[in-house]
Amino acid sequence: MTEPTRDEIDRTPGAVVLEFGAEWCPHCQAIRPAMSEMLAKHPHVRHLQVEDGKGQPLGRSFRVKLWPTLIFLRDGQVVSQAVRPSPEEIAQGFEELFD
Repeated sequence: MTEPTRDEIDRTPGAVVLEFGAEWCPHCQAIRPAMSEMLAKHPHVRHLQVEDGKGQPLGRSFRVKLWPTLIFLRDGQVVSQAVRPSPEEIAQGFEELFD
């Protein structure tokens, strides 16, 4: 899958969670159960996993420095951002999408 552009993300309607990370990253693997649980509770939320790395434009546009970084967006606007989130922070990010 090709990485979406920032413009495409900014124009995406509805609730979206961008997950920046890498397949091999242990911190990214650690949040999978909490992410799966929240996505199951919110099936209408679009989830995009972005394989991030040095020089990747989308990650840089959101100032991603550590993995995983979750960006919660509503209609292309950032609602919140969580870096190496706990399960509670992940749940809070999903809740903020609907406040």
